[in-house]
Amino acid sequence: MSQVESPIKIKVDTQYLEQQSDVADNKYLFSYTITIINLGDNQVTLKDRHWIITDADGEQNEVKGPGVVGETPTIAPNTAYQYTSGTVMETPVGFMQGSYGMENHKGERFLATIPPFRLAVPGIFQ
Repeated sequence: MSQVESPIKIKVDTQYLEQQSDVADNKYLFSYTITIINLGDNQVTLKDRHWIITDADGEQNEVKGPGVVGETPTIAPNTAYQYTSGTVMETPVGFMQGSYGMENHKGERFLATIPPFRLAVPGIFQ
């Protein structure tokens, strides 16, 4: 990965999916909506993702793969790409963080860091 500075800003919105969760079976479903904003002067393409999902017991699950939700979007300057996905955890609270592998208009690769964000059942203060 080259030392290309990332022009990407990432915003996250999370939601607990109570109707699809099964507390008795320790299955807590969460959705997250990611907004990837290109603050740069040139288009960039999201090539792959790397997630680290950590539950309240400290158990980690890594997810790597091409694109997001089946797409490898190209994001024009000063525009954003948004998608919603989800995850299942065995605890009512946890965290996700990671990075997107991006490519600029010159074919140079760089990482866009996804800062840690919390997934939690409403009212949980763990």
